[in-house]
Amino acid sequence: MTIQPGQIYVSLGDPYPYSEPRRIKVVGWPVTTPGLYGFGKVQVVTVTERGTEIRQRRIELSQLHATDTTEAGAKRRTGYVLEAAA
Repeated sequence: MTIQPGQIYVSLGDPYPYSEPRRIKVVGWPVTTPGLYGFGKVQVVTVTERGTEIRQRRIELSQLHATDTTEAGAKRRTGYVLEAAA
């Protein structure tokens, strides 16, 4: 899976205290060069229900998944799953 700016991911797991799962948008390219600050992370923003982008931050690449199931076929309970491509 290639992570690119513009992709939208939806959170897995319990959305409490919100009424719906949180969505994030990738706004930067993943840092994959060892030794650089932010190695293994990507810049994201939270997307509100109205489409406003808030709370810019970096998260681990391992939290972003292409599907909501593991390789073994079990449902994922944490992280974010790809909702829409760029």
